[in-house]
Amino acid sequence: MNPFAYVRADAPASALTAITEFPGARYVAGGTNLLDLMKLDVEAPPLLVDISRLSLHAIEDRSGALYVGALARLTDVAADARVRQRFPLVAIALEESASPQLRNMATVGGNLLQRTRCAYFRDIAMPCNKRNPGSGCGALDGENRRHAVLGTSPHCIAVAPSDLAVALAAIDATVHVAGRDGPRTIAMRDFYRLPGEMPQIETSLEPNELIAGVSLPPLAFSSRSTYVKVRDRAQYDFALASAAVALDLEDTTIREARIALGGLATVPWRSPEAERLLGGAIASRASFERAAAAAMSGALGRGANDYKISLGQRTLVRALENAAKG
Repeated sequence: MNPFAYVRADAPASALTAITEFPGARYVAGGTNLLDLMKLDVEAPPLLVDISRLSLHAIEDRSGALYVGALARLTDVAADARVRQRFPLVAIALEESASPQLRNMATVGGNLLQRTRCAYFRDIAMPCNKRNPGSGCGALDGENRRHAVLGTSPHCIAVAPSDLAVALAAIDATVHVAGRDGPRTIAMRDFYRLPGEMPQIETSLEPNELIAGVSLPPLAFSSRSTYVKVRDRAQYDFALASAAVALDLEDTTIREARIALGGLATVPWRSPEAERLLGGAIASRASFERAAAAAMSGALGRGANDYKISLGQRTLVRALENAAKG
């Protein structure tokens, strides 16, 4: 680990000032991802700006939405009665996201900004366009069993790691951002960027901007929602495939559906085509299988990860069946 300076911010304005004055500086709160990457020499910031004492921990109702501060701990959000009642898919995604010890430390903002677990990204001896633009993507023809089959490019097939982001994508959450030019909001669907030719640019955040919180909208049928995660190990593992779904049902007819996939794509993956197919359909396995096939229709395997195409379909069908049962 390289030497670095450290400063503790007492307000968002001072945090923004500190990080702007040091190119390459990073915010740190729980540190569950950044410190790990620093030990691997993947990240080598000259300055860490500690934002853990900022007043960004609130979980509260605002203008009909449930607002969750960026520094709220994953454990606290998952246990909140309002989250559990109104957004079960969010609570489940958080409980499935890490060990209890990590959830006690990790924050909402940090979870949304965590970096990929791709082995080529985390090994500085290996080529990785995300870590070292222009060096190549070792996973394309290398060990890619856990890699993406949706939203890929010839430059990167790394999977987006956040479970929470998949749940938030399904319900059209909004990200609140603080910056030197003032606050702004980013729709969750626009927050993450496909790798394209520049996989090193992962989000729509401007340099040095700070996530202040996220708003969970008052979606009437989000209480009939769930999150299903398939992984190699029963505890503390990243998704091979996951699905966040919410269904608006009238008897057995689906009026509206929300679907987002994780573990399969380079970003949290919404499927408008699958949602369209379910609108007006009967809540049945046949309907769910048609929607799942549509959701994975553009998938491209690279050999060892070919199995993810069928696994993604089965995972989505299971999630839809669970949501339909309530």
